[in-house]
Amino acid sequence: MKQAAAPSSIVARVKSRGGRGDRSPLGTWFFDIDRVLLLLTFFLIAIGLIAVAAASPASAVRYSGEHRHIAPLYYFWRQLVWIAVSLPVLIGVSMMPVALARRMALVGAAAMTTALAATPFIGVTVNGARRWLGPSLIQFQPSEFLKPFLIVTIAWLLSLKAKDQSLPTVIITGAITALVAGLLMMQPDFGQTIIVCTCWMALLMIAGTPTRVMVGLIAAAPVGLATAYLFYGTARARIDAFLFPGVDGEGAGDHFQTNAAHSTLVHGGWTGTGPGGGSAKFGLPEAHTDYIYSVIGEEFGLIACAVIAVVFLAIVVRVFVKLLDEQDEFKLLAAAGLAVQFGAQALVSMAVNTGLAPSKGMTLPFISYGGSSMIALSVGMGMLLAFTRRNPFLTRSPYVVRWGA
Repeated sequence: MKQAAAPSSIVARVKSRGGRGDRSPLGTWFFDIDRVLLLLTFFLIAIGLIAVAAASPASAVRYSGEHRHIAPLYYFWRQLVWIAVSLPVLIGVSMMPVALARRMALVGAAAMTTALAATPFIGVTVNGARRWLGPSLIQFQPSEFLKPFLIVTIAWLLSLKAKDQSLPTVIITGAITALVAGLLMMQPDFGQTIIVCTCWMALLMIAGTPTRVMVGLIAAAPVGLATAYLFYGTARARIDAFLFPGVDGEGAGDHFQTNAAHSTLVHGGWTGTGPGGGSAKFGLPEAHTDYIYSVIGEEFGLIACAVIAVVFLAIVVRVFVKLLDEQDEFKLLAAAGLAVQFGAQALVSMAVNTGLAPSKGMTLPFISYGGSSMIALSVGMGMLLAFTRRNPFLTRSPYVVRWGA
């Protein structure tokens, strides 16, 4: 019978593999990380930079005035700076041990919830909504950073149920979600409220919450929407503008935006007008942020839009496939929740651009212009990569299997 290899022999064989024997932090990270997921993320960032360059002249024209002139590629150069800041953040967070990433999320959730609570009182108003904090040069949007931190925090709380079945995790996480939703609606930010509540519901489902509880929550969702419509003016205005455009003069602005976005999206046909060849984009209100997907459609074609949608879907599917054999309850919930948030935000943004959903002011992940959005998404994707890291040698080597047996 063949004798099992000794531990020292295993170590020697690992080192003999060249790169895989590199035990430096960078070497360990490179071979443990999901490189396909990382490559898809870099692809979206690169596409986003090209898209912002295409949308920048339209936004520069819109925001230039008698006393202010914005260069045509102003937003492109600024986005390049945000990417240069965000990439080290993404890599650095993805290198964190799971415990450290979890602690960062818990502290970040507390800090950003506090900042979110302060925003309605001391925040900066932009386009009719008070969502920003800080002086002009270092303004940030607390809600963007709160989303990934909140999801990881809720995942951690739900994972505690496996250790103590008596914990009322549904009530605790529901109260936290309701608090954050209330703060978001004060800004107002109905779109982010929907994303946060959707992620909470998804995490409850993945965590194995009893069917009767889930049925009750799902049944309560239409009641919540009806209540928001009756008592929350922002929700009522958005829904009315979408369903009853122009009635009594209300919602005309929102309907104009969705119509302009859809017209721009299809203006270039299947292959687009070519880079810089779009003209309909100059009629968009936020070409470089909320409606950048429409700019891509006009200049690069509907085929390019379909490819981007497939990439977003591939990222979400990739994460869930990797989680099929995950044994750690926290890592499973945290990674799944972050994937749901990423996919839901992309879906809502694309739905608004195609006219399938009311205007919500939702950026397209890693593609839309914005410092807060880019850095916050990098933090979220970094944590997602950290929670899905696997050691390929330890999980696949026959030597380790024999030794463990």
